[in-house]
Amino acid sequence: MNKTSPWMLVGTAVFCAAAGAILAWGFYGRFPSIPLSASLTLGALALICAILGYVVRSRVNDGGIGQDRSQLNPVTASQFLIMGKAAEWTGSILGGGYVGLAFYVVPASRWLLAAAEDLTPVLLAAGAGILLALAGAYLENSCHLPPPTDGEPVG
Repeated sequence: MNKTSPWMLVGTAVFCAAAGAILAWGFYGRFPSIPLSASLTLGALALICAILGYVVRSRVNDGGIGQDRSQLNPVTASQFLIMGKAAEWTGSILGGGYVGLAFYVVPASRWLLAAAEDLTPVLLAAGAGILLALAGAYLENSCHLPPPTDGEPVG
């Protein structure tokens, strides 16, 4: 499985930020209020991905990937890899969307009460989305195993 290009994630985030800003400028009055739970959920997922990335990386560095009970199963590591990919794309899309929403909410919070109430949740969700993308990339990079040397058995 190929590693995800950071430039693809950045491009996706920029596109979603532009789309979020355009939608906010046109339809902000019809948006529901942004819940604080959005940023908490994204932050919790980022924390889980960072912890899993640390665990997998430490197992890879000390040779703890294999079929023994004391080792991390390679299938589990590949599932964590897929989770990391999903997390980085989710963080890129949602983080970019919330950044675009912030381009409208931050200036409008001076004169619009709804924007002033949404300011903190939007900024926290944007930051948590970016952290989720970074943690997902860390988890994905932690799950890639180096190729075996000549004569060394795989797994």
